[in-house]
Amino acid sequence: MRHSELLILNFTEIRRRSIILWESLPASHYQWKPDEKAMSAMEMIKHVLEADYGWNIIINRGSMANYQSPWKNRPMKILTEELEFAEPHRQAFLESVGKFSDKELDETEIIHPGNGEKKILGKYLLRIGYHESVHAGQFQCYLRAMNIKRPDIWD
Repeated sequence: MRHSELLILNFTEIRRRSIILWESLPASHYQWKPDEKAMSAMEMIKHVLEADYGWNIIINRGSMANYQSPWKNRPMKILTEELEFAEPHRQAFLESVGKFSDKELDETEIIHPGNGEKKILGKYLLRIGYHESVHAGQFQCYLRAMNIKRPDIWD
């Protein structure tokens, strides 16, 4: 199995588990947040979904100078609609990952626009998975604080 195939498998499993968590949130709680400075539950979902669009630009070494999110000025709706809207961006991201050779994953340098740090592409992609995983843990904490039963994601 190529490294890119393992990365895609990891991304797919992480997203599958995120969706299980997100689906446990009643629509009546979409705007809940633990404090005024935090993201609401739906804002966190949107943040994770929206990131695929930006990651795809970054890993393909595109410019983020004029970045404009497809989610800009788009009101947050119900989860199923958010997932449907995000799906083409998710697929584009996964297709990009699938095109990288093992050599490219080991040698290509990526510069993260947020801090200017250089990372090797393969390691950068692993950090992308970690980003979503951290938000999955954060979302579990939100569910606990809302007293909503947390689904078992450890199948």
